[in-house]
Amino acid sequence: MTTPAPYGAASGPVAPRTNVLAIVSLVVSIVGFTIIGIVLGFVALSQIKRTGESGRGLALAGIVIGFIELIIGIILVIVVIAVAASSTTVTTY
Repeated sequence: MTTPAPYGAASGPVAPRTNVLAIVSLVVSIVGFTIIGIVLGFVALSQIKRTGESGRGLALAGIVIGFIELIIGIILVIVVIAVAASSTTVTTY
């Protein structure tokens, strides 16, 4: 005779844990720390491959969002420099 599981105990298969660095990568990239989010995303992907945890999509989203923000930031810096350079007045005597 088998004994039933205690009240509140899970009786189905256990879902794999979500990698914490994948979650942190996504959050950090959304907040605006792009380089940190990209690095953490790659570290999370490495850990996920090694441990079999879930969270691959979160890590990839953190990487993609980080790169998009980085590219937008670089474009904004170029535009600001171009506008500043074109607005200087040159006087010749």
